[in-house]
Amino acid sequence: MNDLAVAEHQLDRVLSLFSRVDTRATGLFAVNAAILTIAAINVQAGDLKLWYIAIPGILMLIGLAISYTFLYRCNFPDLKGGQGSLIYFAEVQKRTEAMFLRDFEAATDEAYRHDLLGQVWRNSQILCQKYNAIAWAIRSSALTLLPFATFLLLTAITHSRFPVVH
Repeated sequence: MNDLAVAEHQLDRVLSLFSRVDTRATGLFAVNAAILTIAAINVQAGDLKLWYIAIPGILMLIGLAISYTFLYRCNFPDLKGGQGSLIYFAEVQKRTEAMFLRDFEAATDEAYRHDLLGQVWRNSQILCQKYNAIAWAIRSSALTLLPFATFLLLTAITHSRFPVVH
């Protein structure tokens, strides 16, 4: 398993999974924004004085704040690592163009393959950080659905109207 093509394929496989996590993060951000918007449209200032509306509203906001925190972590994972890599973007940018070209051209096939495999490892770590963060963000958002529905129902009952969702 010393083939350079195998290492490149493995790195491509890991990198291809990033878009799946990022798509979920984008979608969840939109869902969270919709929940906040719908809640804001349906609440009136006086409603927050009523404990039976304020409590579900606060629980909803706490859940969304936690979700947004994990969405932030998903979008901005820890990029440390890959010291001296000729592939890892966080390390490549530390060199001047001339230094990068010199180092890249001086690298042996064995050193390059080793660097590729190091990137498989490091990008797998970053992917796991992103996956764990989006999983917690989804769980947190899901837990806000009951307080959100309760909030909408109670504001609708208080004002004798159907919840506004546009």
